[in-house]
Amino acid sequence: MENMQYAEELVREYLVFRGFTNTLQAFETELCTDIGKGFQVNKILDLIFAVYIPKFQAEKLVGLFSFFKQCFSSWSETVMLDTLSKLEGSILQCYIVHALQSGRKDKVVEFFGMNGNDLLLKSYDWTPWFAIPYLKNPSLDPEFRVYFSKEWYEALRLSVRNFFSEIFNGTLKISSEKNTISRLKKDNKHLNLKLSQLRALLEEKEGQSGQSKRSMGATNSSTTSSGVDDENLHLSTSSEEQCAPATSHLSKRELSEECSATEPAKIISSDAKSSSGHDLYSASILHASYSGVDDTAPRFYGSHFVENGREVLREEEFPEVSAEFQETFLGHTSSITRCRFSASGNNIASASVDGTVRIWTYDSSIPASRNATIYCGAEIMSLDWECKSDRLLLIGTADGGIKAWNVDAKRVVCDLNTTEAFPSVLDLKCSPVEPIFVSAASSRRLGSNSMDSLGYASLTVWNMKTWKAMTVLPLGEDPPAITSLCFNHNGKILAASATDGMIHMFDMSAGLQITGWPAHDTAISSLLFGPDETSIFSLGSDGKIFEWSLQNQGHVLWSRTCSRFSDHGTSKYCRHEMALDANGRQLLVTSGSVRAPIYQVRGHSNGLRTLLHSAAITTVDWHPTLPIFLTGSADNSVRVTSIL
Repeated sequence: MENMQYAEELVREYLVFRGFTNTLQAFETELCTDIGKGFQVNKILDLIFAVYIPKFQAEKLVGLFSFFKQCFSSWSETVMLDTLSKLEGSILQCYIVHALQSGRKDKVVEFFGMNGNDLLLKSYDWTPWFAIPYLKNPSLDPEFRVYFSKEWYEALRLSVRNFFSEIFNGTLKISSEKNTISRLKKDNKHLNLKLSQLRALLEEKEGQSGQSKRSMGATNSSTTSSGVDDENLHLSTSSEEQCAPATSHLSKRELSEECSATEPAKIISSDAKSSSGHDLYSASILHASYSGVDDTAPRFYGSHFVENGREVLREEEFPEVSAEFQETFLGHTSSITRCRFSASGNNIASASVDGTVRIWTYDSSIPASRNATIYCGAEIMSLDWECKSDRLLLIGTADGGIKAWNVDAKRVVCDLNTTEAFPSVLDLKCSPVEPIFVSAASSRRLGSNSMDSLGYASLTVWNMKTWKAMTVLPLGEDPPAITSLCFNHNGKILAASATDGMIHMFDMSAGLQITGWPAHDTAISSLLFGPDETSIFSLGSDGKIFEWSLQNQGHVLWSRTCSRFSDHGTSKYCRHEMALDANGRQLLVTSGSVRAPIYQVRGHSNGLRTLLHSAAITTVDWHPTLPIFLTGSADNSVRVTSIL
């Protein structure tokens, strides 16, 4: 009983937090009439057989079983999931039979139109059932006769009752969830304490290191002239020795890239630990010489910037990440435009200027059966995975095409096109709840011109079951191009950023814009909701990052400037992009340099920087749950990096 009260308090807390007062009243009313102390099997049976099936609510019926599957997905026994899937198939067949007995063949046709693709992918053979609405007397057909009998219907009800009774009485225990939460809270508290101690120790070591460097510089400056000549000779020799391994490393990188042009490959580094300060110094000198920086320019030592004898921490010289492992994917032949983790994080989709999308996995323990190469015939502008599974990938191209790729069937299940007036699909976003997605298209394509020249915008909402356009969201007359989209957690709010620096917020249930405000003086290239969705991040094409409060509109909670990394002269196809980690505390941003910054959001600790690519970093993404991030580059490679 204690666990049930705990669960009820969680529900009340959520409803009050979301402002669902009507739902809270209905919840309290039903609690007063609830005489049971557990799951009510009879109520679930009535919901299925007395409401959803008789009233032809097929979508809610499918959604109910999707909910149960999601609840049961953590079970170690797969037998229960298999049984639930078989029961779902039988109940859907019961729905079809009831519709035919009621003379509603239109409901059967509608059901197959919305769920046909999903049914064909199931292990149960649904192929004969697609012909049933066109049979004159299906109840007499040997294939379907048994499903129209009263005995089969009663047996189905009994099976459903027995299954849910067994599950609810023996397996679903809220206490286990409560105990798990308590244990995780204790572990989190312990780890936070340990992290604070390690940070204090690190700051102390950095202070000692900086003091020793300043002492060394003072000692070197007091050396006699003859000693200076000897020391300069010694330093020159040391610099050559330091640059030699770095140059060798670059030659190996170039060699591996030449090999990748003929055969896709993965280069795995199981020990990608961060470099020492000595190596960082030599790498910075090498990078300066390659960039044409003269000797009079200020120099970087490790993660510090020395100017006029004063040591200053620079954002672009954050400490390098401590990597647990790094893997490089070399399957593409042109610059990477987009890379995205799937909903589970097991699969990765990466797109290139060469018009190909590749699906692959970085984890050798996961079967590579879904790996594929998709040839789109046009430049890839946008990618997005279905939010509830790893099954569907949406691809937007520069010629107005939107493709839906089924990774299980390894085929394009739908090929859509925007209107000729809006040929460039700049972004795609799937709703986290409903089977819909939104496309942002512009009247001109992204090329050598700036983002401000993308023309006008069009926002279209698409149904992912019928694959048809549902509505066009209003943006006003001649609206500037929309560059980035993001949904909140329940899919009720859509945020969109524009080339005029505006942020727009839409109510998806009403299909109307509810608010908006000017956020940047330049075009906004990327937009993200904060971790608790009380704020939203925006990244301008000028490199300015703002975190805006959604409770106090127009108020900036946090900001950074990464204008040094905004120069994408090496690739005219990329748009400045950012990604938040699973905890919402680390913000990874694309870069015109060979490294990308990782900012600590509202944190007191210094930021980090990624390991080296050999060209600009054009796209980034974070794993949905783990401290692993993706970086795609103009050097045609995609890297997966796990940080400590």
